[in-house]
Amino acid sequence: MKLIAAQILPVPGEYEENIAKHVDLIHMAAGQGANLVLFPELSLTGYQPGLAEALAVDPSDSRLDEFQRLSDRYGMLIAVGAPTRGAKGTEISMISFQPGLERTSYSKQYLHAEELPFFTPGTRRLVLRQADVVLAPAICYESLQPRHAEEAAESGAQVYLASVAKSERGTASANRHYPMIAKKHSMTVVMANCVGPADDFVAAGCSAVWNSQGERVCSADAVQEALVAYDIKTGDASIIKLA
Repeated sequence: MKLIAAQILPVPGEYEENIAKHVDLIHMAAGQGANLVLFPELSLTGYQPGLAEALAVDPSDSRLDEFQRLSDRYGMLIAVGAPTRGAKGTEISMISFQPGLERTSYSKQYLHAEELPFFTPGTRRLVLRQADVVLAPAICYESLQPRHAEEAAESGAQVYLASVAKSERGTASANRHYPMIAKKHSMTVVMANCVGPADDFVAAGCSAVWNSQGERVCSADAVQEALVAYDIKTGDASIIKLA
């Protein structure tokens, strides 16, 4: 199974522009033989908590239908980030598209203190199955909480999908934490981060993959849009930088 983390610079608040960018990168990922493409946290809007309530969508929003068509066309799992309308407020969600299946939405269960004025936590665990591999979604802050990874492992996850919007400090924490959970739980960890302005910080890229032995097998830089690719079966890894 070939996994790709898409490191992008989202346009704040602009669905149409961000969807177009996602589509372009999905075509590129398909050309690399990807079985999965993971985008960063809130990739369709940029990480902008103050705008999230106004930008929140239902996962069934027709603007997202193109992702299902591409998933069906390429036989690919596509995971994008967006604020969604939950029962008690706005949630930070990963919306996933799989060939021939209904789209699914997973919402971040562990919020950090600065997110609480803007978002409500999700309440439901989720695992995905693609190409006979079990994958667990994890969104930024919660992916650094040991209990979240333990729950993923208990659910049988072989791959931990960390969709994030992290600063330089956050990526440093990720580089310490993800190798430990990868090795402890024998899970491949894929981190897709964004680059550029995000709320009151600058996202620091460095999207990466750690294999199930806890070894970092590939990583993008801190500033450039890129695709980070890793084949679980062969161990092959590569970085495709975008112009």
